[in-house]
Amino acid sequence: MYVGKRVSDVDLRLLLVLIIPSLSLLFLLSLSTLTLDPLPTTLSPLRNLIHTHALAATTETSGPRRGKRDELVTSKMAVCLVGGARRFELTGPSIIDKILRVYPNADLFLNSPLDHNSFKLSLLKDSPRLTWVRIFEPKPITETEAMVRVLTPMHSPNGIKGLLQYFSLVEGCITMIKAYQTENNFTYDWIVRTRVDGYWSDSLDPEYFKPGQYLVPPGSSYGGLNDRFGVGDFNTSTVALSRLSLIPDLDSAGKTNLNSESAFKAQLTTHRVPYVTKPLPFCIISDRTYEFPPSKYGVPVAAISSHGPLNGAKCRPCTVACKGSCVAEVMGKVRRGWSWTEWKHGTMELCDASGEWEEGWEEVFDGVAGEKLARARKRVGGLDMRRCVEEFDEMRGLAVKWEAPASEHICNLGLRPN
Repeated sequence: MYVGKRVSDVDLRLLLVLIIPSLSLLFLLSLSTLTLDPLPTTLSPLRNLIHTHALAATTETSGPRRGKRDELVTSKMAVCLVGGARRFELTGPSIIDKILRVYPNADLFLNSPLDHNSFKLSLLKDSPRLTWVRIFEPKPITETEAMVRVLTPMHSPNGIKGLLQYFSLVEGCITMIKAYQTENNFTYDWIVRTRVDGYWSDSLDPEYFKPGQYLVPPGSSYGGLNDRFGVGDFNTSTVALSRLSLIPDLDSAGKTNLNSESAFKAQLTTHRVPYVTKPLPFCIISDRTYEFPPSKYGVPVAAISSHGPLNGAKCRPCTVACKGSCVAEVMGKVRRGWSWTEWKHGTMELCDASGEWEEGWEEVFDGVAGEKLARARKRVGGLDMRRCVEEFDEMRGLAVKWEAPASEHICNLGLRPN
């Protein structure tokens, strides 16, 4: 009995020796994860050891990306928005949230033609850095022989004249940016160009900034390169954005019958600018109607609720008409290298865009975009003449440079005065 009891005591002591340190370590680990008063200084070495191991694992994965973002937010960056303000009550707040607030150091340039939707641009008063606002009345561009040889009116809603107006809008970005640089004696490290009618479902990630290369989305390439978004350093961006002034160079290179996308690719390749494609979380909200289901050369219209990334594809808020195997069947018939965009892994669902926007689209959009963007949409919808003028005057006061008609004129085009 004595021997048995002694063995039991030894086993018990051994068990306690093993258990107590383990329980103590678990206790300290639990303390280290709580937001309470610090551990006693005598336990600091152990606490630091615990935190060091935990942070080391995190830093290994997030360090490079965080370092890239830190580098970008201290760089000289310009963001240029181009195009008409149609549906800007839906797209504008997403651009502010997913691009401008992600890079609050970025100077915002706006180049937009005046129309009845321009009053919606007052949303940009919420931008972190409003640098140059240009809202202008479009003027005809004289077609030269070189332009007629190089460009084709096919597949352009407004023919060659429409292409030239679009090219002028885009080139207006680099013209404004160069002028601002000269006035202030510096050069931008990065230039981001995106469309006013682009809806962003996620942030513009640091991985999209690649020195010496011009980055564009894949898909919607129409025989060339997707020209609905681009980001690059100053040198690559200068070539990419010079859509109008580089037409003579394309003519000299023997390029003919180019649409917007093929002309874009040609100006990069003829000037030896390397380009790269990478999936991007945005789509172009469109009011246009398209056949459904789309034919070989048709245009698929994505549901704004799609998981994405949608890479600048046309989209609208809708009740989904086609998903899963239906999307596979439809997109399998769309020509790759034309209006095709990536659809696998459940990234895309389709709308039936053969008619006008459905009744109740507002609820669909609000459910996808969230409460914050829904409030912005309703705010624009509830604007009256007085409030619109006040917001534009406020926006004018925030901008470094302002080229636009009187606030009353902009607001009066889209709103009835009280």
